[in-house]
Amino acid sequence: MMAEELELSAGNFIYDFIKEDIAEGGMYEGKEVHTRFPPEPNGYLHIGHAKAICIDFGMAEKFGGKCNLRMDDTNPTKEDVEYIDAIKEDIQWLGFDWENRFYFASEYFEQMYEYAVELIKKGLAYVCELTPEQMRENRGDLTTPAKSPFRDRPIEESLDLFERMKNGEFEEGKMTLRAKIDLASGNFNMRDPVIYRINKISHHRTGNKWCIYPMYDFAHPIEDAIEGITHSLCTLEFEAHRPLYDWVIDNISSPCKPRQIEFARLGINNTVMSKRKLRQLVEDGYVNGWDDPRMPTLCGLRRRGYTPASIRNFCEKIGVSKTNSVVEYSFLEHCLRDDLNENAKRVMCVINPVKLVITNYPEDKTETFEVENNPRKPEDGTRTITFSREVFIEAEDFLEEKVKGYNRFYPGNEVRLKSAYIVKCTGCKKDENGKVVEVYAEYDPETRGGDTPDGRKVRGTVHWVDAANYLDAEVRLYENLFTDPEPDVGDKNFLDYINPTSLTVLKNCKIEKSVEGAKRPMNYQFMRLGYFCLDNDSTADKLVFNRSVSLKDGFKKK
Repeated sequence: MMAEELELSAGNFIYDFIKEDIAEGGMYEGKEVHTRFPPEPNGYLHIGHAKAICIDFGMAEKFGGKCNLRMDDTNPTKEDVEYIDAIKEDIQWLGFDWENRFYFASEYFEQMYEYAVELIKKGLAYVCELTPEQMRENRGDLTTPAKSPFRDRPIEESLDLFERMKNGEFEEGKMTLRAKIDLASGNFNMRDPVIYRINKISHHRTGNKWCIYPMYDFAHPIEDAIEGITHSLCTLEFEAHRPLYDWVIDNISSPCKPRQIEFARLGINNTVMSKRKLRQLVEDGYVNGWDDPRMPTLCGLRRRGYTPASIRNFCEKIGVSKTNSVVEYSFLEHCLRDDLNENAKRVMCVINPVKLVITNYPEDKTETFEVENNPRKPEDGTRTITFSREVFIEAEDFLEEKVKGYNRFYPGNEVRLKSAYIVKCTGCKKDENGKVVEVYAEYDPETRGGDTPDGRKVRGTVHWVDAANYLDAEVRLYENLFTDPEPDVGDKNFLDYINPTSLTVLKNCKIEKSVEGAKRPMNYQFMRLGYFCLDNDSTADKLVFNRSVSLKDGFKKK
């Protein structure tokens, strides 16, 4: 085994299973590993889907196989072309490619219907006229079998009724087609489950051709079989459905027999990942669309400044298990911070500006400094920043009186202006309300570049922006959308825990002119403030930046 294979085998049971299947031959002999990612086009993908994408496409990549992208559009009441386009964009953004293997479940409706007829002819399916309420009443319990007075309906009668269902002769809810399996099974999914229902609604691809639609548990194994899938990887809630998956494959004239393998889904604290709840946040105006940077959707994370590498690394590090668990949001931030620390360009931006006047600096003088774009990547080159008599600093970098441990501006203290000079604070000017509007200092001309030739120690270093050469910007600071780590657990109403300070908008921020002309995607480290990216709302006339993540790494601290 290669080193990479050993590492994967040690930490990924799916990898082990596939290796075993290949070694044993049998149904996989001479066949390449073939997986699929089958999202429902009824919403935008979120970070939980990213894990599934990385597993489905990633496993195919590791074994030199292929992965299909399939829209599971068997429920026409919830589907939208908008979601299909967004799903494709998100997967490509993560760096995966389905090549020419893009399918819709609806492409197989005719074959699914024929397979259902095949089951009826074998005596393994029947038309049932119980209403949903009656079906629940006759469901039984662990000691009592389920009941259906239509279970022994003659095959010819079920064939006739099923065809008439297809032809639209019956109203919704009047009849269903049920698989004939075991009414006494301890697995309630096997108690003659419904495999077709009447739904008289137009489908986004097939129009009004069909008024009966297959249930997911019947359709999914057929889709996998038709496409030649070898390994159907899905989340843990489908483990109890696996016997039905196998039953369908075993009892139709299936072109192949896929193996279903389940893994734990991804849970992250301080957020929700139910599509229904995410849609409610959007439609009720709690957030500004599916791509709001506070959302756990992939388009929201992308807009916030998350990179494909950070998300793929996150999915790799949390691993694959058989036990559901909740990952701290701070670990996702940790993975982004790791990536941006290596790759983001450095600039200076002042988000709460106050003017610093260097009183002994010539009024008509301007200097330039060449500074590295990224100290970790010399190949990123340098940029030019200017320095003059007046610069902007952060208001919080000045105090009128010294506080223990505070090493920034206060009267009498020396501070290093990053990459420029050592300056000594001499005082400030206030307005009529007592607010500081200007800070004063004198510079030491012998300390160009921030050096101290005489060896004296200067503890404080602050960032700044030249007041004679800057751009205005709007900066948006984000926090968790929910104050409760588990906002939708139990009887909680997740809307009660929305964080009122999840978004703070700062206007009149000052940023280096070196960012002029930058386009998305572009990630920056604003020195001392965090990692930021250009927002979609940004224009040449109005720069808008989102804070992707702060510099403080709470995960490492813990």
